[in-house]
Amino acid sequence: MAVVVVQDPSAETPPLVREVLASAGLATRTVRLPDGEEAPADLSGVDGLIILGSPCSAPPDGALPAATPDPALVRDALAAEVPVLALGDGTRLLAECAGAAANSGAARPSLRTQRAADPLELPAVADGPTSCDGHPEQAFRIGASAWGVRFLPQEGTEAGESPSGPALGPLEEELLGRFAALVAARAEHTATRAFFTRRADAWEERFAYQTPVYEAAVARMRLTPGGLAVDLGCGTGRVMPALRTQVGPAGQVLGCDITPAMLTAAARHGRTRHGHLLAADCTRLPLPRASVHGIFSAGLLDHLADPYAALREWARVTAPNGVLLLFHPSGRAERAARHGRPLNPDDLLAENNLCPALETTGWHLDEYEDASGHFLARAVPRG
Repeated sequence: MAVVVVQDPSAETPPLVREVLASAGLATRTVRLPDGEEAPADLSGVDGLIILGSPCSAPPDGALPAATPDPALVRDALAAEVPVLALGDGTRLLAECAGAAANSGAARPSLRTQRAADPLELPAVADGPTSCDGHPEQAFRIGASAWGVRFLPQEGTEAGESPSGPALGPLEEELLGRFAALVAARAEHTATRAFFTRRADAWEERFAYQTPVYEAAVARMRLTPGGLAVDLGCGTGRVMPALRTQVGPAGQVLGCDITPAMLTAAARHGRTRHGHLLAADCTRLPLPRASVHGIFSAGLLDHLADPYAALREWARVTAPNGVLLLFHPSGRAERAARHGRPLNPDDLLAENNLCPALETTGWHLDEYEDASGHFLARAVPRG
């Protein structure tokens, strides 16, 4: 796990930053502004960003320069919800990048969200980017993964007065510690979002040819009209129309994914005509107990850090007459051969492993097919 520190060309990363990150098991990489020549090509292996400097410094009169660079790394991190913390002059760059993203014209799905306590425990955090011009707010939050803190008052410093000197004090150290813990805790989800965010725009077109096999798989769920059907790890939501056909106009369809860019692509392809989109962790679903009548999940379970926790959570939200369908458009042997490896006997999706995994998490396997052209496992809640 690594955190990229973005800073001015002449500055050195404060030792405190490296020490706090190392104590959380995080390595430190440096990107120097304004050219960003040391920036990673993409977010692979990047679990968080700390911005300590800005490529633009306010003129003496406080006016903002006409143009401020918009480094792709920061912009991509905001899109993928990679945790970002900007301190001091770094807030200028974060606000500029956030403003550019907000004005890009990209369609975003309309989602209902519940306001949660700020994970960095900042006492006065306003949602949304603040203006660079004069930094009227000392702290702001962008979504659930980016924070800007102009400065934290140190002992002997009046509110609204910037502490002297470049050194980071005890309050910054505490804030950095909370941020490092957040980065470490979110690392798995961050990697997933980073991987799929850069692929989201082309995902639908790349895999459009698979739509008929997905529709055939959904038909195997045999859902009753009027129920709630959920596609977990929905991506661009390509099975949502088939789920809508199964539950009918009186039913509900929910596409759930942890990558906002995928949900944006789903909305762009008209999936909201068939149901709602939800950004959520599939192991902690914001759904009532026994409220779901069908769960469709393609290529998700065996990629989770704790698949047993996921299966238990899916059993919790599923009604007694519900169904779970695990699917992949290629069989296990086909996938193994594609990656140049033999079948793994410990593969969770092998029948002798999947059956007990389902039984111990509240499910009963009633159909299993590992064919050359697809993988399918249908399970129902245990009585």
